[in-house]
Amino acid sequence: MTAALDTRPRSSALDRDTAMELAKTEYERVVTLFEGLSAQDWAKSTDCPAWDVRAMAAHMLGMAEMSASIREAMRQTKAAEKAGGVMIDALTSLQVSERAGMSATAIAARYAEVAPRAVKGRRRTPWFMRRTKAGAQVMNGREEMWSLGFLTDVIMTRDPWMHRVDISRAVGVPMELTADHDGVIVDDVVREWAARHGQPFTLRLTGPAGGRWGSGGPELEFDAVEFCRALSGRGHAPLQTEVPF
Repeated sequence: MTAALDTRPRSSALDRDTAMELAKTEYERVVTLFEGLSAQDWAKSTDCPAWDVRAMAAHMLGMAEMSASIREAMRQTKAAEKAGGVMIDALTSLQVSERAGMSATAIAARYAEVAPRAVKGRRRTPWFMRRTKAGAQVMNGREEMWSLGFLTDVIMTRDPWMHRVDISRAVGVPMELTADHDGVIVDDVVREWAARHGQPFTLRLTGPAGGRWGSGGPELEFDAVEFCRALSGRGHAPLQTEVPF
């Protein structure tokens, strides 16, 4: 059963410059990943059962195109609303189906083309729009309201980051990870996770994106990427608390 809606919109804890630098770097890393895939890689299964690598990349392209153009964002949103059902499921299904005829090469090339414009589009979103409500989401059995700023500054970067994890795992290549990029994303995720459950904890995450957080409570240790996968629903979330990606 879903608990009552929390009407206070969730906002980004990242400062604007940091959020946009993370977005820029993440898009660039996705471009590099796509360009390095072999013809066989695009047909491999991912941790999202309905999508192979090509379908996942099609969704990622659709999201980037939404960020790059207000008109495209409105078009996709209206089409998804018309389709009915859960909004995010309708939207991602639309993005994949509309690009079903694109070759893997075309998807990779188009992503590389649109990525810089996606950053610019997100950066141009004015402060008063970022404060507006972007709709309700269900997290941890409770409906919550997100601000547009949380969506544009946080989720639109976490989404390609997690799918970069998915694709790297699917094709068996190491994921590019650095403390000054992935470590910042992971730190933001950990802080949100901690605020959501509100319990004492001691957390150690290993790997280039890892670190230490908290004191007291249960002592937890994970690989940083695996920790985020678990929080995203790709495993059992520590302290039974998921975080959106």
